Amino acid sequence: MGKMTGPALWERALRVLPGGVSSPVRAFRSVGGEPFFSERGEGAFLYDTQGRRYVDYVLSWGPLILGHAHPEVVEAVERAARSGLTFGTPTPAEVELAELIIELVPSVEVVRFVSSGTEATMSAVRLARGATGRDRILKFDGCYHGHADSFLVQAGSGVATLGLPDSPGIPAALSGLTSSVPFNDLDAVETSLRRFPGEFAAVIVEPVMGNVGLIEPVDGFLAGLRELTRAHGTLLIFDEVMTGFRVSLGGAQKRYGVDPDLTTLGKVVGGGLPVAAFGGSREVMEQVAPAGPVYQAGTLSGNPLGMAAGLAQLRVLARERPYESLERRTAQLVDGIVRAATERGVPISAAQAGSMWGVDFTDGPVIDYAAAKRTDAVFFSAYFRECLKRGVFFAPSPFEAGFLSTAHEPEHIERTLEAVRESLDASVVR
Repeated sequence: MGKMTGPALWERALRVLPGGVSSPVRAFRSVGGEPFFSERGEGAFLYDTQGRRYVDYVLSWGPLILGHAHPEVVEAVERAARSGLTFGTPTPAEVELAELIIELVPSVEVVRFVSSGTEATMSAVRLARGATGRDRILKFDGCYHGHADSFLVQAGSGVATLGLPDSPGIPAALSGLTSSVPFNDLDAVETSLRRFPGEFAAVIVEPVMGNVGLIEPVDGFLAGLRELTRAHGTLLIFDEVMTGFRVSLGGAQKRYGVDPDLTTLGKVVGGGLPVAAFGGSREVMEQVAPAGPVYQAGTLSGNPLGMAAGLAQLRVLARERPYESLERRTAQLVDGIVRAATERGVPISAAQAGSMWGVDFTDGPVIDYAAAKRTDAVFFSAYFRECLKRGVFFAPSPFEAGFLSTAHEPEHIERTLEAVRESLDASVVR
């Protein structure tokens, strides 16, 4: 029997997977059409099962900062696999990766490994509640912290992409313990903290919003959060699942000079395998079992293949320090897209933090979720499909950030911008 491709695979997937996918935004539902199935990746490129090649700016939603199948990462995983896939005991690589994270991330003194960003944020909030003896948390409209019950209140990412309300299946009593306010609005934060004095365990924030496109913090916002949380005895959690090792080697906290109490990490830290972590000061982290009473566990946490991939990728980043060149290339791409849209009279707003970037087809500025929702989603869908026809893969949603890797060369970006100009022309005509 020959290899199944394209439409045939999609029909099979629809029969056995909810919506045909293992994660909602992969379904291309908001942009129309059917998703392609990837067969392999190499450097800056994805290849689908029908032999088509795409310049990839999704990069598995951010982990692949070195591009697809980087030789050092692949070799590290192969070497680890030959020794065994999982042991259920500690391994040396856990210690080495934890030591490297602690060396690079300013606020982290102790690390606990988990297997997903959702696990990391869920565990960090549980720890904050246990450490403070308080129940409430405060988040920001459009910030996505995974799919744990406490976070699907005014969430971004796939929730925004699919236009869903706060998710069914979450008890009202639990969602009532989560307050959500606009990003970049310190007055709203202070009002919430004062409304329930002494009740907030934590304020959790994406220091750079990456799940509604991309929104940077305005000057003084993160520092203001630090001051307010300290004044109210509330822990500050930076969700750096996206920004960690992506916007700088030390993450957003290094880039913006603000140290949180707890940090969650994922994506880049696992080198493309299912690895995440949370960490913070020794005082707080020693509340985690078995050192303390706050329970958290995971059968595959610290999996040796994941540790090997993460360690290899972070070692390359620490050795090569590619962040200045990544930022320049990302600016080349973003500036080119903005220029092309402006020349064609298409409203556009753009933002960039390191090698994360985003554009909104709306007049700026876009500083919060409400502004991001003004983006022209219909125009974006046409633009996305035209770019895909021309071999450029952007995130299939107007509410997701894009990413660059060290494998994206200037000629790839020039080729992308040519496709963008053609795609804008075709979309405007429509």
